[in-house]
Amino acid sequence: MNKLLIGWSEISITPDKKVSLSGQFAERISTHVEKPLTATAMAVQAGDEQMVLVSCDLVGVACNLTDAIREKIKDNTLGLDPAKVVFSAIHTHTGPLYPRTQRSGGHFMSNSSRFTLESLLRPGQRYVESAVVGHNPEIISEEDTFVFLVERISEVTLQAWKNRRSGSFANAFGRAAVGMCRRAVYSDGTAQMWGDTNTAVFEALEGGNDSGIELMYVFDEKKQLTGVVANLACPAQCVQHRHFVSPDFWGEVKVLLRQHFGDDLFLLPLCSAAGDQCPVDLVRWVNPESPINDPNCERDNPPKRKADPSMFDLAGMRRTGKRIAREIIDVYEEGLDEAQENVEFVHEVHWLQLPIRRATLTEVETAKKAIREYLQDKTDVDYNDAARLQVHLGMLKRFEQQNYVDVMPAEVHIMRLGSIAIATNPFELFLDYGNQIKARSLAEQTFLIQLANGTEGYLPTEKAEKGGHYSAFLSSGQVGHAGGEQLVRQTLQRINTLFAE
Repeated sequence: MNKLLIGWSEISITPDKKVSLSGQFAERISTHVEKPLTATAMAVQAGDEQMVLVSCDLVGVACNLTDAIREKIKDNTLGLDPAKVVFSAIHTHTGPLYPRTQRSGGHFMSNSSRFTLESLLRPGQRYVESAVVGHNPEIISEEDTFVFLVERISEVTLQAWKNRRSGSFANAFGRAAVGMCRRAVYSDGTAQMWGDTNTAVFEALEGGNDSGIELMYVFDEKKQLTGVVANLACPAQCVQHRHFVSPDFWGEVKVLLRQHFGDDLFLLPLCSAAGDQCPVDLVRWVNPESPINDPNCERDNPPKRKADPSMFDLAGMRRTGKRIAREIIDVYEEGLDEAQENVEFVHEVHWLQLPIRRATLTEVETAKKAIREYLQDKTDVDYNDAARLQVHLGMLKRFEQQNYVDVMPAEVHIMRLGSIAIATNPFELFLDYGNQIKARSLAEQTFLIQLANGTEGYLPTEKAEKGGHYSAFLSSGQVGHAGGEQLVRQTLQRINTLFAE
């Protein structure tokens, strides 16, 4: 048992220019800042063991961004091991775009469909940026955004480590109805993300939901509350189509918690396994107040429902934030267990070799034919064309990749901190996998962090792969259900070894 040292820090990661917003297939340039984007870091040390958890208001923290931050902080004189830092994202779709790569068998691969599309254009065809993003002085470039994020996230990481002081924490549990399955299943066995449920062929939502919130309340040496860690199985995707910069519902949660506990409170939001989850109720569908430029979410004259406000709008975002904040406040005020300050602390870093999901020759030929037919009458193409072809373009990239890569190395962190377990993965991990880990974990409480130290795409279940559509297509992620089952087994084995009697 070792006495805990805990440090906090927060920094703005909001560029001072307009940004190209990340997370949708339609091109979006920010018009204003709804709330600032931040990166928040909590550093923990007990004896010789250490960790820093960094939560970023981004769609993801790709492996190239992770590696660049670690390179920048590697020569620190503070005793911080960069390998023991976990960078994760809340998966907001109203944050800045930057060049992202995926890690695959030691190779770094761009996850942009644009570059693949450009390589297939005939003479005379060209890719056109409708917003002239690459040459507009009012819009920060993707490359400058990358440099900016490396600087800011490095700074917040080191500052949290410098701020370590004697501290303690009490883990607790809350519940708020936020995440719901976003894949509808139909009578022919197919599935659709954002699928219309107001049809006689709708049968069920493909998966369940997890309304639980894993919580940690962190205290200083005077037993004063300094921060809250909240682990929720839902990405920050209420205002995901809008044209402003926003941390989505987590920004609202932070405002409300600081109104209650004081402006010095830190909030560390962590997204649990939620690849098939969203804040939108597909059964009680409420149309957004204004168009969102997403054909998957269009409904023709849906029945009026007595339900939540549309979760594509600010009203829905605020309702969601209020639900989470109220639960965090209620759990605190109802009383917590005695805080843990002398704890067993173990932090392991593993590289799992997960099999990539393979494309067949038939699938590849079908993709090539579809792309040729689409482009034959085109002169110029743009972001929307890349979006329409992303399934086929992804198939071609996978076919090229699988000729020299069999497995994908996945960075996974497994920690024991007193009575709780913390486990990470770099995927948009479907909920069923997270539920399997939580149900079979020997820890009193298990915190899962997806999209950590990488953005390796969706990791769907076998039933989702059979149902098809976006998030379950081969091009939606590098690893399929065989790798997902392996991830569950190995994560559980390592957690339960740390908690075995």
